[in-house]
Amino acid sequence: MDDTQERIITSSITEEDVDAEYSLRPQKLGEYIGQSKIKEKLSIFIKAAQNRDEPLDHVLLYGPPGLGKTTLANIIAKEMKGNLKVTSGPAIERAGDLAAILTSLSDYDVLFIDEIHRLNRSVEEILYPAMEDYALDIVIGKGASAKSIRLDLPKFTLIGATTRIGLLTAPLRDRFGVLSAMEYYSQSELKEIVVRSAAILKVDITSDAAVEIARRSRGTPRIANRLLKRVRDYCDVKGNGIIDLNIAKSASELLEIDDEGFDRIDNKMLEAIIDNFNGGPVGIETLSYFVGEEIGTLEDVYEPYLIQKGFIIRTPRGRIASKKAYQHLNRPQKT
Repeated sequence: MDDTQERIITSSITEEDVDAEYSLRPQKLGEYIGQSKIKEKLSIFIKAAQNRDEPLDHVLLYGPPGLGKTTLANIIAKEMKGNLKVTSGPAIERAGDLAAILTSLSDYDVLFIDEIHRLNRSVEEILYPAMEDYALDIVIGKGASAKSIRLDLPKFTLIGATTRIGLLTAPLRDRFGVLSAMEYYSQSELKEIVVRSAAILKVDITSDAAVEIARRSRGTPRIANRLLKRVRDYCDVKGNGIIDLNIAKSASELLEIDDEGFDRIDNKMLEAIIDNFNGGPVGIETLSYFVGEEIGTLEDVYEPYLIQKGFIIRTPRGRIASKKAYQHLNRPQKT
């Protein structure tokens, strides 16, 4: 089985997360914890659109997975009093697939396209007039007898989400009126999320236990909620019904999640750079071979947090282990 499917601390969504995130997901912008700059912007833009009786301008959300892009899309749809239609770039294989989705929308609905950077080019071109003019250009027939007709579309809002904004084409990126970078959450924000989720799940948790879970959650709400559920399971069997600091620590140790929120895969990556390549630099292709993960998985799932926390430095020549990585693994740093 792929390691990413086994990881408790993967930021990629799992089947278990689908139901959990739905029940724990905030429904209003005021209930959404974190991403304060994005919330402030969206609050102003939504009110302005409502005052003008217009749809919200198209929104592009980018950043690592698990930070709340889908949740924000759901909130925007509710604030605009429209419905949310969720799909993904890989799921829209043909232009006709996108045309069917667009014609099924109503005014002020929100179309959320996850992994929008993976859209087929022919599909992407259908989006241009849809985003700019709320129109759909359809070609009927072939050859000299072919005719182009234009269908009016409802005034909808497209919300695109991507973990790799650099892979978006410039024409598509430029058609979004609101571009927002999703940032990793602070420990205090994650603690607030853990406490809120525990209340919804009817789980008793102490303040220091919530801090401990937040500390090991890699700045990601999805991981915090998943880890909370696993600690709850441990508490139900080994504890007395209350998640305290000792329970949170013991459960995390059982799950092999260390104080930095790293599991064996993260540590394997650091070990490969230090032990096999003398601390680096090492190319991503070579590192992928030694770690046993796909290049895209390393770049999208593992690297962002390791880089953000200062354990790996990405250079034009490859990845380098920082002083913090040596200290974390108790390795002497070579000079």
